[in-house]
Amino acid sequence: MILPLHGTIKTRVLRMPLNYNAIREETIKGRYVTDKDIDPFLHTVAKDFIVQIEGLSVEERAIKSIVLGKGKLKILMWSQMHGNESTTTKAVLDLINFLKSGSDLASSILKNCTLKIVPILNPDGAMAYTRVNANGVDLNRDAQERTQPESIVLRKIYEDFKPNYCFNLHDQRTIFNVGNTPKPATVSFLAPAHDPERSISKTRGISMQLIVAMNQELQKFIPGQVGRYDDGFNSNCVGDTFQMLHIPTILFESGHFPGDYEREETRKYIFTALVKALEVISKGTINQYKMDSYFNIPDNNKLFYDVMMKNIHILEPKYELGNSAAIQFVETLVDGKIEFKGKLEEIGDLQGKFGHKTYNCLFSKDLKTLKNNPELMDLLGINGIFFQKM
Repeated sequence: MILPLHGTIKTRVLRMPLNYNAIREETIKGRYVTDKDIDPFLHTVAKDFIVQIEGLSVEERAIKSIVLGKGKLKILMWSQMHGNESTTTKAVLDLINFLKSGSDLASSILKNCTLKIVPILNPDGAMAYTRVNANGVDLNRDAQERTQPESIVLRKIYEDFKPNYCFNLHDQRTIFNVGNTPKPATVSFLAPAHDPERSISKTRGISMQLIVAMNQELQKFIPGQVGRYDDGFNSNCVGDTFQMLHIPTILFESGHFPGDYEREETRKYIFTALVKALEVISKGTINQYKMDSYFNIPDNNKLFYDVMMKNIHILEPKYELGNSAAIQFVETLVDGKIEFKGKLEEIGDLQGKFGHKTYNCLFSKDLKTLKNNPELMDLLGINGIFFQKM
């Protein structure tokens, strides 16, 4: 296994305005998060909040929700619609702990808002660590026909709860960067379109204002690492559908933070964004944030690889001068744990692309490191005999 490596980006880290370490849910860590993992947590918080079963998945696993607060402003959020996207699940558990804390802000949110959170919408996909459900269907392309039990459950929750806001919580791959910069898109947002023209309705504008508020907060901690997700319209996507129903909806995408393949840093920034959004909603301060600033957030781009090796002609004469090789990690469930296995993605002139870890074969130190990494050499088709001749 090629171990995920620390990147070279230097990120300014400031102290969180909240004592995050005190409320972080330490029982849930890593990328593999299932209903079995969160059930003990839900059992504990059921003493303070309402936990209930909303329905069953294809394989008859319970889809659970938790209701917090008694205010008139209703926020619906759901995570792990894609079973292998667990970072936001960890963040909402942290959020629940924060709302239990009794702080002034937590009390204000619970007084003015009612939250309904579905931590794992796709428990079968979570168990198998796949994007799709047990029938092989992407639930985020099933919003109109609602062919799957999980899609039916979410729509029923929506219709019964009648939310004023919807938060659609996801993960995105390590390939995403911000604009054309060598900074990863650690967090990305989208105010989904409600029509093919991607026009700005009143409710979509509210989504944009909330995103502006969250972006301003996150720039204090991860400057330049917040992106704007593609807003191409697809009525089969849940976010687009709820936006079509005139409910401000926001897509959250948890991305890569340098060296953080377990996404324990990223969960902190998703938590921070959620708290900021709830603060703005509960205090009614949304008009302090200009909708047009949404378009100042750079677009996501796909310019990253997990590992890049430059000038690989030094390794093997069959490669042309100046060529680079790019490796992407494939997340693989092995004995209940996620392993990151390398896959050779591309060889050629990769100018303008970035690596979360980069080796330059012109440097003897990097060559030595590569020599001691047999898996990288296997992916390039280079054997130990070549190195013995060097």
